[in-house]
Amino acid sequence: MSSTIWSVDEHLEDILAAVRPLEPIELQLPEAQGCVLVEDVVVEIALPPFDNSSMDGYAVRVADVEGATEEFPAVLTVIGDVAAGDAGLSGDQRVGPGEAARIMTGAPLPAGAEAVVPVEWTDGGTGEGPAATMRAHSDAPEGAAGEVRVHRPAEARAHVRARGSDVRPGDLALRAGSVIGPPQIGLLAAIGRSTVKVRPRPRVVVISTGSELVQPGVELTGGQIYDSNSFALTAAAREAGAIAYRVGAVSDDAETLRATIEDQLIRADIVVTTGGVSVGAYDVVKEALSSVADEDEPGGGVDFRKLAMQPGKPQGFGSIGPDHTPLLALPGNPVSSYVSFELFVRPAIRTLMGLPDVNRPTVRASLVTDKALSSPSGKRQFLRGTYDAEAGTVTPVGGSGSHLIAALAQADALIVLPEDVTSAEPGADTEVILLR
Repeated sequence: MSSTIWSVDEHLEDILAAVRPLEPIELQLPEAQGCVLVEDVVVEIALPPFDNSSMDGYAVRVADVEGATEEFPAVLTVIGDVAAGDAGLSGDQRVGPGEAARIMTGAPLPAGAEAVVPVEWTDGGTGEGPAATMRAHSDAPEGAAGEVRVHRPAEARAHVRARGSDVRPGDLALRAGSVIGPPQIGLLAAIGRSTVKVRPRPRVVVISTGSELVQPGVELTGGQIYDSNSFALTAAAREAGAIAYRVGAVSDDAETLRATIEDQLIRADIVVTTGGVSVGAYDVVKEALSSVADEDEPGGGVDFRKLAMQPGKPQGFGSIGPDHTPLLALPGNPVSSYVSFELFVRPAIRTLMGLPDVNRPTVRASLVTDKALSSPSGKRQFLRGTYDAEAGTVTPVGGSGSHLIAALAQADALIVLPEDVTSAEPGADTEVILLR
């Protein structure tokens, strides 16, 4: 480990300079969810592709229902049914003077028709009062024949969705750089796209280290604690947009850890370890990675550093294996590991995805506290807090200890106290990193 003290910004710059966006691939729509589009998608068909009804009712000519009232309804001859999925009326049939076609929502507007009157504006073909709903064809086959009484007039194109009213051929559907979510998948499917070219979601392998760690659900014995870091960081990786794999805690043995990491490289675009990067006799991550699989590859290896930050002073970053897979080694204290993930791993994941904005949003807020907050000189401190957007304030949660995970669960922001600040007074204008 170098004796140099690195700043948070320097460490992040080195990470982002070494991480490259993943190569684009063509994926089926369900597999593209959460991925970033790498090309503009241009519409090739109109949406909707034809004029269609937005209501269950009757397709009519405007002149035939002009002046219609419940007392003096327009009486029209029903010439057939048009259901969703139909091409329209059969053969050369069209809606002529004094005629109507029963039509369902989404069905194409038949030739000759100019508007749709909702079924509630009619007697539904029953000869009685206003209909409440359209009866099913199987229950009322006579509804497609006979007469219908229309009680209200309709303007031209009333209750008609026009062809191309959503998008037209040549329109830009989605821009390169868009994240593919449910609405985007719906649009792509609606315009007939079954695949899309995207950068895949990065595969992140999370490995926690420490012989003291046991999995939740197992009874603790003397000196043991539950492995929380691998669960928290795996969840954080997924929340950032990655496909995340959690590896159970590895004991404090350098050979075991090295073998575990090398076994995981086949499914990793980035590896994250937590624990074993400090100066203790059992800090095996440094030992295991000081001579790892790509030491003969130019630019390979892992560099362990001390950063001017609290929490999270010890950090490691480099590449391992024949494919130069990025590896970030985070400290083992729960708060230190989570803060380090937010500052360094999340931006790396977002860079692999090809997103232009890789950092969490930041705001300025007024500090709400009973007394001044102290901060070590020369270090950038990150305190947990709750942010009130309406009031423009942020309130510290819990103390500054890097093991206080309960307070982390209550926080939705990190309060940033810069390197040159040793005391933050109540009401101070403070930088805040929003976590939600």
